[in-house]
Amino acid sequence: MTNRLEPIRRVLSRLSEDLDAAMREDPAATSKVLVALSYQGVHAIWAHRVAHAIWVRYPLLRPLARIMSQVSRGITGIEIHPGATIGRRFFIDHGMGVVIGETAVVGDNVSMLHSVTLGGTGKEDGDRHPKIGNGVMIGAGAKVLGNIHVGHHSRIAAGSVVLSDVPPCKTVAGVPARIVGDAGCSAP
Repeated sequence: MTNRLEPIRRVLSRLSEDLDAAMREDPAATSKVLVALSYQGVHAIWAHRVAHAIWVRYPLLRPLARIMSQVSRGITGIEIHPGATIGRRFFIDHGMGVVIGETAVVGDNVSMLHSVTLGGTGKEDGDRHPKIGNGVMIGAGAKVLGNIHVGHHSRIAAGSVVLSDVPPCKTVAGVPARIVGDAGCSAP
């Protein structure tokens, strides 16, 4: 009987982790119930987790996964392609306008604000979206473009356009983004 319940426990644990991330990252979050009912970033992540599971496990149902992601976009204003890989405890604050492309990979404990794009440059086929390390913070309006890597625990300033790899534990800013300092951590 325990083995049958394990998948349900795992799903509930992941949902709880998403709520914990919102509580940790947003000082305005006063209760998990409020977060679960009213945070569009959390809703978009949960919808993505379902669509992604369909995308990965049932290739013949990929059109359904795409439809689910579009319905979620219409409700939340956040577009996450079902092929994107999203880590644990991911938090999108004020998520309107966030776009995450098909081959993007987002690590664990990542936070981002509204209007962030993890997209392609329009010049590649195949693996064309960014890979975001663990513990990264991406500011409002930042654009991270192409098959590049953002190192663990880095920070991307609001409005930055990142077109090349970012080393771990660095802060980048500007258009195009360049290293402007350390992110306050030692190398992972």
